[in-house]
Amino acid sequence: MSDPQGDPAAGDASPGPLKLATRVVHAGLEPDPTYRSVIPAIHQTSTFAQPSVGEFVEDYDYARSANPTRAALETALGELEGGLGTSFSSGMAATHALITAVCSAGDHVVLPADLYGGTFRLVDKVLTRFGITYTMVDQTDLDALAVAVTDATRLVWVETPTNPLLNVVDVAGVIERIGRTHPAFVAVDNTFATPVNQRPLELGADAAVHSVTKYLGGHSDTVGGAVVVRDPEVHERVRFVQNSVGAVPGPFDCFLVHRGLRTLHLRMAAHARSAEAVVEFLVGAPAVSNVRWPGFSGMVSFQHPDAIGIAERTKLFTLAESLGGVESLIEVPQAMTHASVEESDAAVPADLVRLSCGIEAPEDLVADLRAALPAA
Repeated sequence: MSDPQGDPAAGDASPGPLKLATRVVHAGLEPDPTYRSVIPAIHQTSTFAQPSVGEFVEDYDYARSANPTRAALETALGELEGGLGTSFSSGMAATHALITAVCSAGDHVVLPADLYGGTFRLVDKVLTRFGITYTMVDQTDLDALAVAVTDATRLVWVETPTNPLLNVVDVAGVIERIGRTHPAFVAVDNTFATPVNQRPLELGADAAVHSVTKYLGGHSDTVGGAVVVRDPEVHERVRFVQNSVGAVPGPFDCFLVHRGLRTLHLRMAAHARSAEAVVEFLVGAPAVSNVRWPGFSGMVSFQHPDAIGIAERTKLFTLAESLGGVESLIEVPQAMTHASVEESDAAVPADLVRLSCGIEAPEDLVADLRAALPAA
């Protein structure tokens, strides 16, 4: 895990690197050049006037290719993850863009044995038709991961914490272990951790991927995705896919995510407090087993024979897919977000419950779960 504050050395007379809490507030924010508004304008336009044929301002000729509101968000995302950012219309669009920018027909991909159902569906049902092969492996076992990586492996896709079992993968260990023998590209889905808790590029990864729908946006009011890479050449390939495929977010969606970023560090601390209280209750609750929480973020999972009943009885925890908003959500992955991995090696237990603990009063969330659990 990266130091969430990024503190400079004690006693350094220079200002030193800005702490993450400061970077979160100021990332990508430049006063409007015309009216000096503190918050960048929403450029709700499909195209831009050209002063002469083939001449345009900066990158702005057509909004699929570039938009100032999107550029501000991409700058912010890059600053927080320590790389070069590109925004997409969804997390899956971001995932697709990175894989297709990095891999070609005949390449091999290593996936986690426990991963988001949409990622598995994309690789298994779509990309294999174009000659990409894959192997799934428990990436917490670095020796098993090393065996899974072959000379044909172009990409190692890491989720940490994993979705939905919340396994934590040692990103630096993955890179060190496979780097001994294979120069595979390592991409980390950082959606659950966020840059507050983990910055994969600082740990040696080549890319960080986000569903910005979740914690980065933080308010369940927009859908989007992002890729942040360290290599400028890979960045250009990702941007080429972005422009070619056109899965770009609209200006207002970019504005909403950028606005959400500015409270990310505060929200993540509140999510973690909620999750800690929920976990403390669950570990002693009757018939509850396998309670999982990585020790940060707001994601918790547990198993209970009456998983569906619990999910349908909560009041504060809304029964819904997605996660990372200020409000708490509950779901049964096997029947909801992970239905696409059923009957595969990534299938999840039917009695698994996944919680996204919001920023409500922790004691109210505990009381809601206590009321929803069957009487002993």
